Amino acid sequence: MLQLAELKIAIIGLGYVGLPLAVEFGKKVPVVGFDIHQKRIDELKSGQDHTLEVSKEELAQASQLSYSANLEDLKNCNFFIVTVPTPIDEFKQPDLSPLVKASNSIGQVLKAGDVVVYESTVYPGATEETCIPVLEKVSGLRFNQDFFAGYSPERINPGDKLHRVTNILKITSGSTPEVADFVDQVYNLVIEAGTHKASSIKVAEAAKVIENTQRDVNIALINELAIIFNKMGIDTEAVLQAAGTKWNFLPFRPGLVGGHCIGVDPYYLTHKAQSIGYHPEIILAGRRLNDSMGAYVVTQLVKAMIQKKIQVQGAKVLVLGLSFKENCPDIRNTKIIDIVNELNEYHMDVDVYDPWVDTEEAVHEYAITPVQAVNQDTYDAVILAVAHEQFKVMGATEIRALGKKAHVLYDLKYVLDQSESDIRL
Repeated sequence: MLQLAELKIAIIGLGYVGLPLAVEFGKKVPVVGFDIHQKRIDELKSGQDHTLEVSKEELAQASQLSYSANLEDLKNCNFFIVTVPTPIDEFKQPDLSPLVKASNSIGQVLKAGDVVVYESTVYPGATEETCIPVLEKVSGLRFNQDFFAGYSPERINPGDKLHRVTNILKITSGSTPEVADFVDQVYNLVIEAGTHKASSIKVAEAAKVIENTQRDVNIALINELAIIFNKMGIDTEAVLQAAGTKWNFLPFRPGLVGGHCIGVDPYYLTHKAQSIGYHPEIILAGRRLNDSMGAYVVTQLVKAMIQKKIQVQGAKVLVLGLSFKENCPDIRNTKIIDIVNELNEYHMDVDVYDPWVDTEEAVHEYAITPVQAVNQDTYDAVILAVAHEQFKVMGATEIRALGKKAHVLYDLKYVLDQSESDIRL
């Protein structure tokens, strides 16, 4: 059995999850950070992180961390942590191809006694049913005899400088009781908040996938309430503030549900449920409602424009924000794109402005070229879509100044007071 003193870690995937983990382990033990994109490796070697999750100073502190896009550099590693994306395809079905490719790569360098731990969000059973067979086939080794596995779901919150990898309690698990203990010991090297050792890999997988499913369903409920209250002429935020005076009322807010987690993970659970003959009602209903919110926002905007006698077709609209959440450059699965696409359906002229987002990435992912500056007296409508700090600093007066004399201001994120905008969700 592998010992802590022999530990040589490989982190597979250096994105929002993998890099912070690699940096923390790199302060304690030898680590190779591996990514298939040479551009990412070169960036990190230069001491820069475009995701802004890790500072230049933090990168420098990881004295035992090296970076590579060459699989050969992983041959001396004995503890592999997989942190690749687990997206959904165009049919909202789990896309496990990044996990399969990562497992294939590890299989080529896997040795007797090695441990492979997966952090990517999956449905219960995916690690042992999909990933392990790939490792066995490529390596020629036998699971739980020659090599071992674990699952420790990521709990990274992009853009959050308060809840970091070290101070978020970590779930761990292993393919045997002994391996579970060892995996737990390894993570305790860097996780100051401590760990929770799950009874099996499947339990750990299930725990992760329901975290974001629970949030998704709760937000869907609040979104539905917002639609109802809007029809009744009642301010949703005022209702939620009043209800929030009770100690056990959950403080969810309406809005778009994007990002790589909340809008994706529930589909992994529903996929597995359907494969075993159960059709989930509540989870899928919540997904449908949350996925429809972009179109709802634009419908509300159009109604408000018509009430102000603003010509809809050809109107110039500014969308403030493109990333999926505030103060973060992450545009993965951002639902702002739903708003932009819906505005285009009405043949409006749309500008998107986001000081956090990389222009090249926006063009590549969504064929959107964000504007680099915004001018006063230009727009028929302004949608405050993301609560970036820069937009909060602007305030109502400065944001209003971007609009023409007659315009509509839609505050999607409750950045402004009720009296300062024309519409709130």
